[in-house]
Amino acid sequence: MATEAFEEIAETFDFLDDWEDRYRHVIELGKAMPPLDDSFKVPALKVQGCASQVWLRPMIDGGKFDFQGDSDAMIVRGLIAVLHALYSGVPVADVAKIDATAELGRLGLNEHLSSQRSNGVRAMVQRIREEAASRV
Repeated sequence: MATEAFEEIAETFDFLDDWEDRYRHVIELGKAMPPLDDSFKVPALKVQGCASQVWLRPMIDGGKFDFQGDSDAMIVRGLIAVLHALYSGVPVADVAKIDATAELGRLGLNEHLSSQRSNGVRAMVQRIREEAASRV
């Protein structure tokens, strides 16, 4: 049930054999993502459970889920960009149906992230799911 944007990332990862190339690609995705305005870097939008500082600003447009995000760590910005590709544009009611663990597993991220980064990704996914559920 992945979005077209996420499928493009998955296809790119299929061509990148080396994990270091994949890691660099995730960082590039983060660099390409627009920064979150500092006015949104507030405690209410901060994700707890991440080793780095992470902010997610959920938005609903026409019943579709979207969010902006940012982090002080480049790899985490990239992971936010990957999650944005996975969830952006999905009907709010369908956000909970996405198996983020399985989808991210297709990219091989599960095996190559530290336990702290993995916990942070889970915390971001949980926040996304909670925000969407509160708006159904």
